[in-house]
Amino acid sequence: MADRLTQLQDAVDQLANQFVASIYYVNKHHDLQTLSATDSVRDTKKENEGAQRDPQDVEPLPAQQFKDGQRELAQDLITKEQQIEFLISVLPGLENSEKDQERMIKQLEEDLKVAEEQRKQALKEKEAVLARLEGVLRNVKRP
Repeated sequence: MADRLTQLQDAVDQLANQFVASIYYVNKHHDLQTLSATDSVRDTKKENEGAQRDPQDVEPLPAQQFKDGQRELAQDLITKEQQIEFLISVLPGLENSEKDQERMIKQLEEDLKVAEEQRKQALKEKEAVLARLEGVLRNVKRP
């Protein structure tokens, strides 16, 4: 499993892709309506007759289907944003100041030194026990 920062970066990338897909959906499937009396809607189909179809043409969807699509896209965006918030909340160190983190690192370094000394002592004991065992085995005589 990837580390938390990689997961966060992947989630942010996915959110950006979802934004682009949402904008494309709205641009592609909106209803051609005028917003004021001075606006007009061009009939691009008549202008492009005989020419190859432009992939950017608007294909209006029925109003309810368009709204349902927008609602689904919005829910997906919200879900992804919540995932990002969760990933941010579980990042280590957010509740600790820099000095607290430095203190914890120093404490961990001291714990590591103690553990290393214990390991070295255990190795010495192992060598001593092994030497004693070899001595005992050499002194054993066959009947």
